[in-house]
Amino acid sequence: MMKKQWLWWSMMGLSMGTTWAQRNVKDIKKDFLNPKSNTVLVASHRAAHNQFPENSIPAIKEAIRLGVDILEIDVKVTSDGVPVIMHDGTVNRTTTGKGKLEEMTFAQLNQLFLVENGKATTEKIPTLEEALLLAKGHILVDLDLKTDKMDEVLAVIRKTKTEDIVIFFDSDYEILKYVDKKNKRYMMMPRAHSLSEADSAIALFEPEIVHIDFSFYTPEVVGTIKKHSSRVWINALGPVDAALRAGKTDEALGQLLKHGANVVQTDEPELLLKLLKERKIHL
Repeated sequence: MMKKQWLWWSMMGLSMGTTWAQRNVKDIKKDFLNPKSNTVLVASHRAAHNQFPENSIPAIKEAIRLGVDILEIDVKVTSDGVPVIMHDGTVNRTTTGKGKLEEMTFAQLNQLFLVENGKATTEKIPTLEEALLLAKGHILVDLDLKTDKMDEVLAVIRKTKTEDIVIFFDSDYEILKYVDKKNKRYMMMPRAHSLSEADSAIALFEPEIVHIDFSFYTPEVVGTIKKHSSRVWINALGPVDAALRAGKTDEALGQLLKHGANVVQTDEPELLLKLLKERKIHL
């Protein structure tokens, strides 16, 4: 069994560092959709990018290797209709080029290389198709919608047959309504900014999960969301991740879990997974 596992990871091109038992994406999804589950799931922000360029193929592979539950990636669409993975409106910060991504063709983007710590790498900007095919069978995908060109995005999801693993995230409810109308089976994650907005999101979408932040992270908000069998997403990004890195684990976990959030997005997936497993709140 170990030999087969090693061969599989070798074919995927992944490194052999800290790796926990891998769960099939069907098991992750079953847990994700189970309102009675006590598991706190981990989402890796812009893939696992501590040692690799953000939103890159190696960063996606690393998230899978680590046993992360949900891969968070950002999608935009080129001027000629190709969905690609990129967070910013421009390519200036993360590539060797300059310009607004959605004003560039895919051929133009393909001439660029991703940058890591200010240095050019050999990595290209991934297409959404490449990312979803890598994720398929291994990990759920939180698709952070940085575009309103949803027909092109949905076409790729249908082509790759990954309708069952994608979670659509946006604070623009009109875009989420469009996606929801196309297929009621799509998993939705509306962003809420208050209790009243969380109520509206639940009424509109009956979502699998609601994204909140610390400004209104209260027992009342969490209780309202969980009452409707939805999970609660909170971000560790920024100060909480910094506390994790500094070894202030009780402080960090206390902030994240104090009112019952049960999906955490982090830039430190390896650290967070380790802590949650030690406390037996991650499988």
